[in-house]
Amino acid sequence: MSTNQQNKNNEEEVDLGSLFLIIGKGFSKLFNFIGSFFKGVFEFIILILIFLKENIIKIGIATSIGLIFGIFLQVNKPVVYGSELLLEPNFNSARQLYNNVNYYNDLVKQDKIKILQNTFNLDSVSAASLIKFQVEPIKVDSDIINGYDELILEVDTLTIRSYEYDVFKESFTDYDFKVHKVTVIAEQNNVFDKLDEVIISSVVNNKYFNRLKQLTNENLNRTDSLYRQNLSQIDSLRRVYMTVMIEEAKNQNTGTSIDLGGEKRTTKELELFETNRKINYDLKNIAEEKSSNYEVINVISNFQPIGYEIKDITKNYAFLLGITGAGLMIFYLLLIKLNTYLDNYKK
Repeated sequence: MSTNQQNKNNEEEVDLGSLFLIIGKGFSKLFNFIGSFFKGVFEFIILILIFLKENIIKIGIATSIGLIFGIFLQVNKPVVYGSELLLEPNFNSARQLYNNVNYYNDLVKQDKIKILQNTFNLDSVSAASLIKFQVEPIKVDSDIINGYDELILEVDTLTIRSYEYDVFKESFTDYDFKVHKVTVIAEQNNVFDKLDEVIISSVVNNKYFNRLKQLTNENLNRTDSLYRQNLSQIDSLRRVYMTVMIEEAKNQNTGTSIDLGGEKRTTKELELFETNRKINYDLKNIAEEKSSNYEVINVISNFQPIGYEIKDITKNYAFLLGITGAGLMIFYLLLIKLNTYLDNYKK
């Protein structure tokens, strides 16, 4: 019996020893991998530094040539100016705004100076100075959240449970944001104040959007009038309750007890007060809607009369051509090294 117990203990010791040996080898491989990784990264950095050291003169010459050529182009490059128009389209008119602005930009690309001149009532020099039209949304997360809240109020609960916020956010397009920015770039800095009226009127004069505006404002005015009538009726009811309370007080003073509603009267007065508060809140929202939907497009900010000068280092010819020269030289030197390696590999 003792011999079997001793053999069993020996087997357990062998199993534990094997387990510790496997764990030790695993840690050893892990540390070796980490060490080889950092060693490889270090060697790669050293190779880059050696390459730069051996070819710094060639790369410097290529960079200098690019800089010189870029400076020459930059000096002869005309100064350009920009200005921005901030708009809040209503009645889903954002898509029409985008289409119109893109149309103007296509006219610029195709050098349709005469059409631009007639469209914006410009002279030929001013029309020819236009370089680019661009429109983009001012992306604010609150617009997406408000849109989702409106959707929740419009549809039933069972439907909205299967339509999560992330899905709604992915389906939210550029046209669905509230505020949009129209940017115009031109070679003249005083041409912008002649553009905003045409851009806005191209959407505002649309018969479909004007009809929607008219119907929306009629509905808002009708709802506003109805709520004000309700307020007047509530005030009348409150005066009736006040008269009843005064009469009851007089009767109690003369020793006669008359029940004109009992405890329910107080509850009804509170209900009237709460209803009055809700109607006033709704009237406030209607006033805000009437203000925002009064026009097809709300102008938040017009084009600045004098545009700002555009100075962007990433659009500077000296910077761009200097980087390009250095990149081309490095690419050429790497090709030479690759060719040498392939020749030696054949041997």
